[in-house]
Amino acid sequence: MNHLTHIRALLNADARRWQILQQVRDLRLPDCWVAAGFIRSAVWNHLHGHTPSTLPTDIDVIWFNPDNASLEQDIELEAKLLSVDNTLNWSVKNQARMHPRNGDRPYASATDAMAYWPETATAVAARLSANDKVEVAAPFGLDDLFDLIVRPVGRFRDEKKPLFMERLQSKQWLTKWPDLTVVD
Repeated sequence: MNHLTHIRALLNADARRWQILQQVRDLRLPDCWVAAGFIRSAVWNHLHGHTPSTLPTDIDVIWFNPDNASLEQDIELEAKLLSVDNTLNWSVKNQARMHPRNGDRPYASATDAMAYWPETATAVAARLSANDKVEVAAPFGLDDLFDLIVRPVGRFRDEKKPLFMERLQSKQWLTKWPDLTVVD
């Protein structure tokens, strides 16, 4: 089974994650994805035999619309998701407004923004199409995710390496998923 098929199978078999994908799709936002730990944790939990697969502490919803890139819009969207499901910690971010905070050039899309995230295995997102097909975005591919490799990218290899190391420690990934390999 290839990696994309594997992710689709994991999400299809996980009623809670499927429900989240539906809730986010119902927002009808442009270039909108559920990202980061949502996919990463599902794959790593599966590969470590952790069942059921727990959700991350927050559900990262990313979207892209340079014509409506206000913080207030994201706050309204979080409130909307909370009104549908208040059991989750929703984090909604229009990637069109995130580049100044991160010291990057303007992003061209949600997937382009993910290419500036700290590590390859987290730069993965999924969404449901109108006909319930799982679509996946992964600017660095899916090999590191499935090979249990934590690899910093871009400026997180050098200039932002302390942030990468702090992130690795604070999230306690090596404790949760001991088969991970950190590649520098």
